[in-house]
Amino acid sequence: MGMAVALNYCLLIMAAPASGYTSLTAARFGAAVIAQGHILPRVFFLDGGTSNGLATAITAQDEKSPLTEWTQLATAHGTELVLCVSSAVKRGLLDSAEAQRHGFPAATAHPQFALGGLGLLVEAMQSADRVITFGAPE
Repeated sequence: MGMAVALNYCLLIMAAPASGYTSLTAARFGAAVIAQGHILPRVFFLDGGTSNGLATAITAQDEKSPLTEWTQLATAHGTELVLCVSSAVKRGLLDSAEAQRHGFPAATAHPQFALGGLGLLVEAMQSADRVITFGAPE
């Protein structure tokens, strides 16, 4: 048997963390892909999925936190976590630059998440061997 080829994955997350286990499943899928030797350079969060980047999200004590799973993925493997800027700002998720621009005292997006345009999704999809979507558009 030959060596398995490492594939480049792109994940598109449209599921909000509070809407069931889709977000948690997606984060674990990303970790599993990397554990199998594949690469996951970027995860893009769109629509309700941008809520995954909310720094102040509180998860019930008996549940696993999707935010923790995503930030661990980024920290351990260098995976870029990108919130669609228009979807995020609409939902009050601001990085420090957007917070300042809109006159808010602090960022609400977790610092592991970057705000970016759809061009970053297109770029990730073009270089990916596999694009996997979790959740549906709102």
